Amino acid sequence: MAEAFKFELVSPERLLVSEQVESVVIPGAEGEMTVMAHHAPVMTTIKPGVVTVKSVSGQEERYVVFGGFADIVPSGCTLLAESAVAVKNVDRADLARRIQEAKEDAADAKDDHSRSKAEQFLSQLTTLEGAIIPA
Repeated sequence: MAEAFKFELVSPERLLVSEQVESVVIPGAEGEMTVMAHHAPVMTTIKPGVVTVKSVSGQEERYVVFGGFADIVPSGCTLLAESAVAVKNVDRADLARRIQEAKEDAADAKDDHSRSKAEQFLSQLTTLEGAIIPA
């Protein structure tokens, strides 16, 4: 059995998770990463995606995050999300609104850099939508 470590998931609205866990999969800017006890120190930005938390009892909980950053140290991990909600509580209308806004941002972009950034965010949101909403 894997060793437990402290994990906290915090959004501006509230503390969603603060417990001892076995592992956490986070959507880092450079790709998904699994955090376990005694992980090397890392700080990474978070892209929109799903955080999977595996408790010491073996149960998994999933949370949708919309950006932020994670601070990982050997004794734990703190994820500060711009916005976060449990997958089971996802507001489909809110996700659709975010996707529509991202489409508008991409269409209204004034230069290639802004357009590319908006299109990348839109791509992340649509990937996220596919991951949490059954077909």
